[in-house]
Amino acid sequence: MCGIVGYIGPREASPILLAGLRKLEYRGYDSAGLAAFTNHHVEVRRCVGKLDNLVALLHDQPLGGTPGIGHTRWATHGRPSEQNAHPHRAGKVVLIHNGIIENYLELRAALERRGRRMASETDTEVISHLIDEHVVRGCGLAEATRRALRELVGSYAVVVLSESEPDRLVAAKSATPIVLGLGEGENFVASDIPALLDHTRRVLFLEDGEVAELSPDRVAITTFTGEPVERAPRVVSWDPVTAQKGGYKHFLLKEIHEQPQAIIDTMRGRILQEAGGVQLDAEVDALLQRRIQRAVLVACGTAWHACLVGKFLLERLAGLPCEVDYGSEFRYRDPLLDAQTLLVVVSQSGETADTLAAVEAARERGAPVLAICNVVDSSIARRATAVLYTHAGPEISVASTKAFTTQLTALYLLALHLGRQRGFVDAEAGRRMVSDLVALPAAVKEALAREPAVERVAKKYGAASDVLYLGRGVNYPVALEGALKLKEISYIHAEGYPAGEMKHGPIALINEEMPVVVLIPRDGVFLKTLSNLKEVESRGGRIIVVTDAPSPELEAIAADVLTVPGTGELLTPVLLTIPLQLLAYHVAVYRGTDVDQPRNLAKSVTVE
Repeated sequence: MCGIVGYIGPREASPILLAGLRKLEYRGYDSAGLAAFTNHHVEVRRCVGKLDNLVALLHDQPLGGTPGIGHTRWATHGRPSEQNAHPHRAGKVVLIHNGIIENYLELRAALERRGRRMASETDTEVISHLIDEHVVRGCGLAEATRRALRELVGSYAVVVLSESEPDRLVAAKSATPIVLGLGEGENFVASDIPALLDHTRRVLFLEDGEVAELSPDRVAITTFTGEPVERAPRVVSWDPVTAQKGGYKHFLLKEIHEQPQAIIDTMRGRILQEAGGVQLDAEVDALLQRRIQRAVLVACGTAWHACLVGKFLLERLAGLPCEVDYGSEFRYRDPLLDAQTLLVVVSQSGETADTLAAVEAARERGAPVLAICNVVDSSIARRATAVLYTHAGPEISVASTKAFTTQLTALYLLALHLGRQRGFVDAEAGRRMVSDLVALPAAVKEALAREPAVERVAKKYGAASDVLYLGRGVNYPVALEGALKLKEISYIHAEGYPAGEMKHGPIALINEEMPVVVLIPRDGVFLKTLSNLKEVESRGGRIIVVTDAPSPELEAIAADVLTVPGTGELLTPVLLTIPLQLLAYHVAVYRGTDVDQPRNLAKSVTVE
């Protein structure tokens, strides 16, 4: 969602804040702003649009001084505009905020009755007025913040400046991420780690219900009730170069090509090739030793598609009954969870609000929670019973690629481990499956080497207005994911379906103008899918086949054939994903869209 950066120390704040916001552009935003102490008071600069607009504004209206705060906003309350952009000011207080305040209308009405005047349409401005009221009454900034936050209902991360205390920043959070960066004679605050990497790798993660006071030489954490909190810093292994494009035109293309290594990193230290099994972290293994009778997989977006594949894997390999649910729906029904139900939540960022709510629902009902995520010490990781990290490294582009394939890899590891543990997979079968897994990164690399063929197809169909994606069995979720990628970054309307469902409605859309992407590996449902493909052919659809088994029969039916290497049946979703990612990327480039920061989208959705 929105990006937060704060700095306190001897250096001028604006360049540091701008550089930090650049590192957070992948999160998506529609306006930006800075605030800094200069000439004994706080000045604010805000504008609509990209950071380049803010840079131009600062050229005309320079902003020196320190400390300072910076923000990129993704509109929730109030349209994108300069008056709704952050930072927001109320009296001596200037504030930035990520999240949603659910009771802001009630609070706003009360503030207006007390004579406060609002300058924006946002929920954020309410927080600055509440804090300023307490400052006016004589509270220090940290205590004023604590008292104001106790009135709020919702999710939030805030960073606050006050003209009455120019020697400190105050940060606080509830259900929205904040990370503190510890420097030498200077300190930092941000909504995500990449904004800090140019300055420090020593970090502290705020927990829900905590407030941090930052001065150049000290960081102190307390609860909302003022009780001190002691927490040792962690050292982040990412380096700044990892978050750069590395010679690729876009982060998305770089991350697509990072997938062989990302898959290796997900498998690293977890393969027992001779024994035909998997070795997971001790806390994960301890969790899986429990008497688990069923699993519920919960996620949002791309991670939900990974969960659909995970259902096939867990049921096929481990004989474990599985359900798959959207995080946004799961929290609003009465889910049947108990101590024998394993909740598996999947999230790249570990901060997805709806998925985090599912974790809390499971905890309330006594159900164990296994998190599959990429970001160490994220909110979901900290609340789960155990965590299976994907170790994919920073994913900067908004559209998820390597996160998806590493989630599939992690789910395969999980299913194989449970299959061996529960007696559904014997040692010989396990060795075959482990061999397939070990060969997977090389197969992905080979699939990536076939990019020129995908680019030619992308140029051929780049002007299409609608595209249909079809798949069967374990690969139908990949059809859904391929359609989502095309929608996200090229803005072409696309839909994915199980191929057998085509005749129950979508077949009415097919004509000579519609490209239809058909996933048809040589698997147990090959002939069934071939029959569906012929139904498309008979109605004039422009067929693009993606297969690991090209044949004269397929070439006779399809207008274009894209191939991937062969692998074990349950790993085909990983390989079939590669050409679909590349197709979406090259179509988007052909159409000239903003590949890394598509409109209206954010990297991690930390609000409902």
